[in-house]
Amino acid sequence: QVQLVESGGGLVQPGGSLRPSCAASGNIFSIYNMGWYRQSPGKQRELVADITSGGSTNYGDSVKGRFTISRDNTKNTVYLYLQMHSLKPEDTDDYYCDADALSGRDWGQGAQVTVSS
Repeated sequence: QVQLVESGGGLVQPGGSLRPSCAASGNIFSIYNMGWYRQSPGKQRELVADITSGGSTNYGDSVKGRFTISRDNTKNTVYLYLQMHSLKPEDTDDYYCDADALSGRDWGQGAQVTVSS
């Protein structure tokens, strides 16, 4: 199993930037894909961006050109980042990281991002 802990959410003004991060520990050697998803109450969780173990990336249409996903593998921890630029009020959501591994799919507890003036 993989344990995921997000951090770096917060309140930012429209047009601003934020860089949430996610630390993965545990059975990290079996991880292949990782990603960021977001969800508002009453709505389905939607893909923001994902990245394979080889570094290939995929983005949701609403964030293309504004967000960048990256991944840093260390000995005991895998770090997943989401660099967010040109933030809009509609980007306000709870953001979750996930890890697809041989042991299954695991999720973090979520980080709240609020874009408001």
